[in-house]
Amino acid sequence: MRSGFQLEELDQHAIDAELNWFANHPDYLERVWGRAELYMYYIVEQLEERKMPRELALLPVIESAFDPYAYSRARASGLWQFIPGTGSRFGVKQDWWYDGRRDVVESTRAALDYLQSLHDEFNGDWLLAIAGYNCGELAVQRAIDHNAAHGLPTDFWHLKLPRETRAYVPKLLAMKRLVAHPADYGLDFSPIPNLPYFTQVKPGGQIDLRVVASVAGIPKDEVFDLNPAYHRGATDPSGPDLLLIPLEVSDGLEAALQRLTPDERMPVQQYTARRGDSLLSIAAQFNTTPAMIARLNDLDEHAKPASGAQLRVPSSDNQLPAKALRAAMLVDNPRASRQRHSTRPVIRIVRRGDTLQSVAQRMGTDVHTLAKMNGMSTSDQLHAGQRLVVAKRRSGADGSAPNAATAEAATAGGGHQITYTVRPGDTLYSISRSLQVSVVNLLDWNGISNGRYLKPGMKLVAYVAGRG
Repeated sequence: MRSGFQLEELDQHAIDAELNWFANHPDYLERVWGRAELYMYYIVEQLEERKMPRELALLPVIESAFDPYAYSRARASGLWQFIPGTGSRFGVKQDWWYDGRRDVVESTRAALDYLQSLHDEFNGDWLLAIAGYNCGELAVQRAIDHNAAHGLPTDFWHLKLPRETRAYVPKLLAMKRLVAHPADYGLDFSPIPNLPYFTQVKPGGQIDLRVVASVAGIPKDEVFDLNPAYHRGATDPSGPDLLLIPLEVSDGLEAALQRLTPDERMPVQQYTARRGDSLLSIAAQFNTTPAMIARLNDLDEHAKPASGAQLRVPSSDNQLPAKALRAAMLVDNPRASRQRHSTRPVIRIVRRGDTLQSVAQRMGTDVHTLAKMNGMSTSDQLHAGQRLVVAKRRSGADGSAPNAATAEAATAGGGHQITYTVRPGDTLYSISRSLQVSVVNLLDWNGISNGRYLKPGMKLVAYVAGRG
């Protein structure tokens, strides 16, 4: 990566300020590089093929801290933090099963396409391209036009851009300088092998990611970290039919996966058809498609099951990693990351025909969590009019609730909850930098809307991610 650095070394105070922060937080950098080890070789290889500056491989440090499940309040997702519209613009598929913004291969392709188009639009100026990646090319062009109209320089350092963008480019250049000469700043990074970490395999149709982990003999979290785009715990039945697998376990795996029977690919349970059921309604209850129900039962896809018929359906065992459950929830309810919740539990009245599985799906949670909230077993039957607790959260600093889903995602990667006591002179920004978390997450976790609520002695909850 260092051998492909192309951006000019500049003497700017803004770069020095960002560099000092990075250099003073080696534990944060070690966590980031621990995550980056899975993806960095592939990204650098793609940049090399395109003859693009290798510094761009460091953008996910700034965008997502190399967390493929990262999700922002602006609904940006993945290593490269695409918002839905920009993802669609660059051909990234996003549906109920799959979000290509979190697909390591697909999002890298789209990000590099976007960066190259910005580079071309701004006449070969990579700093303007990088700024445009952050705030959008229209904002950069407006700033250029304003300066040109007033006889001012039109390079990045003289443009009036959003505050975040003014810090964004210096952050990247600071990270480039630090990676180029870590010893100058008292740092010694663990080396990332100059070898591919993963390879692509074709499983031969829809498959449960936990089955893949079992066949490959690797932890399920590793499969989910390499395939975060599949937020339902299984590959998309309509494609793409690709999985990323650690190279060291890939020999013979593709053939082994393609030999699995439908029941082995998607673990099944028995379901008794009710009056009025269709393959579509049954599929909706079990997070699958009518085609999958038809294949499992040797039926025509348009068949109508008879009342009382015993059907094989995908297992409702939804013991997925918390980060995958949150990703699915954010697809079902994109506003969840911005909502403020009261301390009172949310109650839903059971409708005729409801099951724990269908209620869990409708409310963006999993059946085990829903059952636990209500002191039930996942196999318990519901009756019309029954009251279910579907959300229950702890109080935050001002008596309202933190964003439990965000906290769950933070702890999923081995992080832990800490309590921070506000000191005189503290601001949300200074606390976020000290704890190496975002201001947005501090607000969400503590149920507050701005820094005016801060008072010395106040206790704040934060979820500090563990290494890797």
